[in-house]
Amino acid sequence: MTATVTPTASTPTLDAPTPVTLTRRPGRWIDGWNPEDAAFWNGEGRAIARRNLSWSVFAEFLGFIIWQLWSIVVVMLPAAGFTLTTSESFWLISLPSLVGATLRFPYTFAVATFGGRNWTIISAGLLLIPATLLGIVVGNPDTPFGVLLLVAALGGVGGGNFASSMANITYFFPQKEKGWALGLNAAGGNLGTSVAQFCVPIVVTIGAGATLHLSWAGWMWIPLILVAMWGAWRYMDNLSSAKADFAGSAAALREPHLWLLSLLYIGTFGSFIGFASVFPKLIADQFPAFGTIQIGQAAITLAFLGALVGSLARPFGGRLADRFGGARVTVAAFAVMALGALALVLTLPAQNFAVFLGCFLVLFAATGIGNGSTYRMIPNVFAARGLARPTTDGGAAMRRKAAAALGLISAIGAYGGFLIPQVLNASQATTGGYTAAFYGFVAGYLALLTMTVLVYVVPRASLSHQRI
Repeated sequence: MTATVTPTASTPTLDAPTPVTLTRRPGRWIDGWNPEDAAFWNGEGRAIARRNLSWSVFAEFLGFIIWQLWSIVVVMLPAAGFTLTTSESFWLISLPSLVGATLRFPYTFAVATFGGRNWTIISAGLLLIPATLLGIVVGNPDTPFGVLLLVAALGGVGGGNFASSMANITYFFPQKEKGWALGLNAAGGNLGTSVAQFCVPIVVTIGAGATLHLSWAGWMWIPLILVAMWGAWRYMDNLSSAKADFAGSAAALREPHLWLLSLLYIGTFGSFIGFASVFPKLIADQFPAFGTIQIGQAAITLAFLGALVGSLARPFGGRLADRFGGARVTVAAFAVMALGALALVLTLPAQNFAVFLGCFLVLFAATGIGNGSTYRMIPNVFAARGLARPTTDGGAAMRRKAAAALGLISAIGAYGGFLIPQVLNASQATTGGYTAAFYGFVAGYLALLTMTVLVYVVPRASLSHQRI
């Protein structure tokens, strides 16, 4: 039999935790959110957070689709009657990444300014613009290149969704579950690239006969975007506790390790999104017979496998980092990336598509592992910096820097999605091939590997001799 004790005047209650009481206001605003309270989290908190996570992942997934849509559309433009130079094709592929990376900075603070639910509705709604315009401009082969470039640039709004989605989910989950939630959110978004590259060729070719229904490459996503907007409006919430930390971001930008980690993330995530965007074109250029594979009335391209492998590998990178240390896993990832790029250069003269595909899939898997491990390094590096420079605030300032750094580094790293295609473009323009670019990538990966070893694997006093 269990007795229930009711507090009285003589019963000490000062140490009893204050129960979390949520206050709901119009517009689905929630006051009093505290996921660190175990009773609240195990009661209603977890269900609310997971509901918001599911719709956030869906909206971000569509953001990645729109962001990387031109990566597959570009290789289909010639069949639709467009005449583009190699340089023009690379600009259509890379410009969305440049715009998306830049938009990640303001998008990081949008959640605290407008509310997570409200901004998810807005950011999903913005996807309708590039999706609709793409459907219009690719239907006319006489569309000027400048117009195509403008519409491709507008697709960059999808790249900003990652930053706001990650920032929003950070507020909902307790510290012990943030890694799982953010990893799921990131992987779900990354998969959008693979889905776009798989689905678009099927939809635009099925039943098309001698022509392409290329306009459907944009219009096919409009119903799903409307569903995401409705789901965010109906089921997501705004948290009043979500506050923008401009001071923390400014302090993080003055931290040298933010810039070192950004370089690593350009090497890992930047390589993933950059190679994912150019993979369809590289296949079409090097192996035209495998650019599209006809299956019945529809066509597919195996380019989607690259983004798929990289996306699925990302969570394993974080898990391996927890076990062996993020720096060691990142070193291994860069080593495999360098070997994969080198093997690609050495085997390309054989013109064996299976070997070409295999080398790229190894490269994509390594970028995915590196994405997860590098991102996992960020809080560990800042925690080690806090131990090396103890303060009277219990490390609160360094934790603020770490939280800000996650968003800033994700934005800076995304610029790799612009750099990779443009390096390939420069290589093609100056040498007539891609070999020089891949030798450059090998050198870059080895340089980043060396930096990781010297700064984060070798114990350093500036990081309190901690294993990163």
